[in-house]
Amino acid sequence: MRAIEVHELVVAYRRWFKPPFRAVDNLSFEVCEGEIVGFLGVNGAGKTSTIKTLMGFQPPTSGEARIFGMSATDARARQLVGFLPETALYSPYLTPYETLRLYGELHGLRGRTLKAQIEALLEAVNLASKMHTLNKNLSKGMLQRVGIAQALLGDPKLLILDEVSSGLDPIGKRELRDLLATQRERGATIFFSSHELAEVASICDRILIIHQGRLIAEHQLSDLAGRVESLEDYFIRTVQAGRDVLTEEAQAA
Repeated sequence: MRAIEVHELVVAYRRWFKPPFRAVDNLSFEVCEGEIVGFLGVNGAGKTSTIKTLMGFQPPTSGEARIFGMSATDARARQLVGFLPETALYSPYLTPYETLRLYGELHGLRGRTLKAQIEALLEAVNLASKMHTLNKNLSKGMLQRVGIAQALLGDPKLLILDEVSSGLDPIGKRELRDLLATQRERGATIFFSSHELAEVASICDRILIIHQGRLIAEHQLSDLAGRVESLEDYFIRTVQAGRDVLTEEAQAA
């Protein structure tokens, strides 16, 4: 089964006295169960609008987005997803433990099961020593760890993470790689956006590159080995050209 299916998706925003702005423009792609897929693009490429549609927060102008065969707007689909937004805001007057308890209860978790999950997740993101510290006293990187733990509550089948490594230091990024590998081992599918291309190269099976709302390149990471100087170099050249430079080079050969 496909974890994610996006078909001819259009997300357009109205503007005063101007034609609607198409943030996502006839975008189509799929993500298979068990994959780790990096969703790449420059600022304003349409990544967050696509992710909001996948989460059911932004209705599509046309086309469709499906999660495990269900419409992305279906509440049953959202119950299978752990989500980390690009900018996660948590009450400054709650602690990480209280924050996760709140989100866990919204998931339907209760009692000892929820308590055990919270403690295990805060340990996994290296925040056990801060679990009773007010969020307002945590650094940006620590709050990002709270967000990652929140996304993992309930052992979701699919993780959708927007700029997942934002604010993390090098140790945090390494711990994140290990954590995502663990999630993959338990069978989770992971779809995430990031500007940290070194992290993408070390974690992902496959990448999707969008530009001006359109998919312009799609590759298995293994296919890029030996063909590009680095993922960063390939990404920059592809975005600057507005098309897949590897396909262009192969056709010219």
